[in-house]
Amino acid sequence: MANTMARSFLQAVSSEDVAPPLRVVQMEGLAILKIIKHCKEFSPALVTGQLLGLDVGSVLEVTNCFPFPIREEDEEIEADGANYQLEMMRCLREVNVDNNTVGWYQSTLLGSFQTVELIETFMNYQENIRRCVCIIYDPSRSNQGVLALKALKLTDSFMDLYRNNNFSGEKLREKKLSWVDIFEEIPIKVSNSALISAFMTELEPDSPVSQCDYDRLKLSTAPYMERNLEFLIECMEDLNSEQNKFQYYYRNLSRQQAQQQAWLQKRRAENMARKAAGEEPLPEEDPSNPIFKPLPEPSRLDSYLITNQIANYCNQINGVAGQSFNRLYLTKALHDN
Repeated sequence: MANTMARSFLQAVSSEDVAPPLRVVQMEGLAILKIIKHCKEFSPALVTGQLLGLDVGSVLEVTNCFPFPIREEDEEIEADGANYQLEMMRCLREVNVDNNTVGWYQSTLLGSFQTVELIETFMNYQENIRRCVCIIYDPSRSNQGVLALKALKLTDSFMDLYRNNNFSGEKLREKKLSWVDIFEEIPIKVSNSALISAFMTELEPDSPVSQCDYDRLKLSTAPYMERNLEFLIECMEDLNSEQNKFQYYYRNLSRQQAQQQAWLQKRRAENMARKAAGEEPLPEEDPSNPIFKPLPEPSRLDSYLITNQIANYCNQINGVAGQSFNRLYLTKALHDN
């Protein structure tokens, strides 16, 4: 019996290096309610918190969470935040609650979460945790009748490029990495214990009361659409600025290449004259010459993130507009009848 247990333990240890890919994030209903409550209480301010749970095969179980305190501008001390997390996890461990960190959650405003800061946070978590996710909750989107909750992780190919800090066009083409390959969305599965499900069944009345929820027919979506369009316009301006950087780089590159060709032609003509005079030819490349110094190519990371954000705003506008059309057709049918 002992040998069997020893072999199974060794097999489990050896299998950690070849863990299966993450397929689903299983969240407890209580953890989701805590996230929603924390984000809505401080909306429109952005808040964050810690996710606790277990990493089981291809499933990442989120069983609990706790919020991070909101710091003032003059109190940004990382040591205090780290001590707070350690103390919270120690207290949870004492009451027999899962205290393994599996990621973090954060609120967002109209889906504006695709930033460099989010990527840096992911990379910091990856140094200590093999697999982690970020749960994004959007209170403003949820007010439109949709539970705007999603689980994200960075793709492996993008993390390799980010570690090397190489986002040149040649490297991106080599890795076949486009702007849609930065983040990977993991499906979320809501799970409740049998006791909670039985309790909710007891609370449910035998005959559900029919009630008219007229808020579902509210046709006014102007504030939400306006904010999305404002953010979309800002992103388009930022993308235009990024495109101007690339145009400026390619203009300088073409100018440098023209100067190099002119210098090479002049040097070749000079070498021909030196050969005719019986002298040694000069080298055709001069690294000390400024025109041979390579120009630094701008990083494409910002343009990729902005493009991702533009796609997100367009999807949100498309979804809200589709719901509004459905309400208009329903209202028209009710009015005709």
